[in-house]
Amino acid sequence: MRRILVDQARRKLRPKHGGDRQRLVLDDIHLAVNHRPEELLSVSEVLEELADVDEQAAQLVKLRYFVGFTVEEAAKALNISARTAYRDWSFGRAWLRRRIGDPEASEKK
Repeated sequence: MRRILVDQARRKLRPKHGGDRQRLVLDDIHLAVNHRPEELLSVSEVLEELADVDEQAAQLVKLRYFVGFTVEEAAKALNISARTAYRDWSFGRAWLRRRIGDPEASEKK
């Protein structure tokens, strides 16, 4: 029995079976997607338009809106300064409001 358990453990540690990755329990993740499906679709469509105008702002809005990052976390993920991220966030948020109303009325900076 010991050999079976040891062989199974070795197999799980192989790179082919994800041995070099850390497991993450999905129940521990708190996603920020608590929006209505219609709202998600309209935001997604408008973000495609925004990406044509300003790709970086669109990426930042995606991280804020869909993932729930703070501006600072999104800036770090995009490898930009916090000041640039705040500027892009203001622009992206204004773009969304002009196009579809205010989908983030309850969300603050």
